[in-house]
Amino acid sequence: MKLSKSTAILLIHCPDQKGLVASVTDFLHSNNGNIISLEQHVDRAEERFFMRVEWELTDFAIPEEKIDDFFGTLIGQKFRMEWQLHFTDRKPKMAIFVSKASHCLYDILQRYMSGEFKVDITAIIGNHDNLQYLAERFDIPFHLYPITKENKAAQEAEEIQLLKDLGIDFVVLARYMQILSNDFVDHFPNQVINIHHSFLPAFKGARPYHSAFERGVKIIGATSHYVTADLDEGPIIFQDVAKVSHKDTVLDLKRRGKDLEKLVLSQAIWREIQHKILPYKNKTIIFD
Repeated sequence: MKLSKSTAILLIHCPDQKGLVASVTDFLHSNNGNIISLEQHVDRAEERFFMRVEWELTDFAIPEEKIDDFFGTLIGQKFRMEWQLHFTDRKPKMAIFVSKASHCLYDILQRYMSGEFKVDITAIIGNHDNLQYLAERFDIPFHLYPITKENKAAQEAEEIQLLKDLGIDFVVLARYMQILSNDFVDHFPNQVINIHHSFLPAFKGARPYHSAFERGVKIIGATSHYVTADLDEGPIIFQDVAKVSHKDTVLDLKRRGKDLEKLVLSQAIWREIQHKILPYKNKTIIFD
């Protein structure tokens, strides 16, 4: 679906060297591209250059379908770049995985229906049917894949095929209480966003708020990250915390934790939609 504003975005990283910014901007300028946003960062320890540049496609000399090839031939290969090309007049396609908890899903759907999230939610996939009514209320197809130890591989294979058939750009785990297999993750590298109900790497496990309560912590937090084969160790996208005190009960921590989870997950989704995240190794560069 076309959006009103037509721009292109390049996300780039490569070994740091002279002439990178000049070469990219000259490529765009010489083809009549009007740059509206440019951010860059150099990781001195890695000697790695990172860049996000956005330009208007109106009057741009290179057709959209040829930009990637032209850029690669003229610039990318010369500087040993790795790059992504995105167009803002195309809505990303998103799928949501859920279990029983509804707070994150409600928040996503509200932002979606209000127009804040410019995405196409093409499927909600659950390992339980508790939230099917929400999918139906928002007229989004719901797919049920109950997961057991015996059927997990077969069910995930069907889920992978469904996501491929739908042309999904990224997946959001909205408190999906199943561990994805390595095979599943390998099909969608840096395309699966999870919300972890604690400030990683502390207090992992099934009862993080109880662990935090027992330790008498003074903050609680939530972490959104890309899913990798290493459980809860993927590149972190966004984190936030809230102060607590000895007066707070476990129920207080849960209530405040849910608010954090919604906020932190929404911030990750927003940055994904805006193409402001550039993963490198097990970290992310987040552009403003």
